[in-house]
Amino acid sequence: MTIEIHLARIRAQVARGGRVMIGLTGAPGAGKSTLAESVAEHFGAQAVIVPMDGYHLANVELARLGRAARKGAEDTFDSAGYAALLQRLRAQRPDEIVYAPVFRREIEEPIANAIPVQPDTPIVITEGNYLLLERGHWSKVRPLLDEVWFVDIDDEVRRQRLIARHVRFGRSPEAARDWVEATDEVNARLIQSTRPRADYVIDEDGAAV
Repeated sequence: MTIEIHLARIRAQVARGGRVMIGLTGAPGAGKSTLAESVAEHFGAQAVIVPMDGYHLANVELARLGRAARKGAEDTFDSAGYAALLQRLRAQRPDEIVYAPVFRREIEEPIANAIPVQPDTPIVITEGNYLLLERGHWSKVRPLLDEVWFVDIDDEVRRQRLIARHVRFGRSPEAARDWVEATDEVNARLIQSTRPRADYVIDEDGAAV
């Protein structure tokens, strides 16, 4: 099965000893979260998922900054906080539990300290849009990860997934389409430009490219 190819890459890293930190990136709607969950399920208690989306700025802060209409853009996250979390996970002490935030789509807000990462968890999977961006605090992310995989699927399939997601969480179909074109696709073009820096590319069928 295709998933076994991906798992083998992680097993090879684990065999070298120490914690393995794998990043999954790609444009909005590419399937990063689904892939992360599938990989983590195979490793069970050996793996934990730490999503970048937990570092969304709160809606009240986005409103204060005048960025609410661009939620999901690179400057609507606490990128310094995310990089600091990865640094803590890379240097985690044996007597320390590190807590990571999670993003809840049903309320469109991050929840702090929702994901405990135990010091003896050998595999950390983090997924998000800007793992390969080379500016600002985002540039600190890639050096902290062992590998970054880019999930790259057909743009129309991806857009339809995004529209369906926005509708599922409360937007009208028209509002969902408008948001995808005005916001998500702007971000997608930036993220797509980071693809050449990935260690590994996975297509819409889950196959390695």
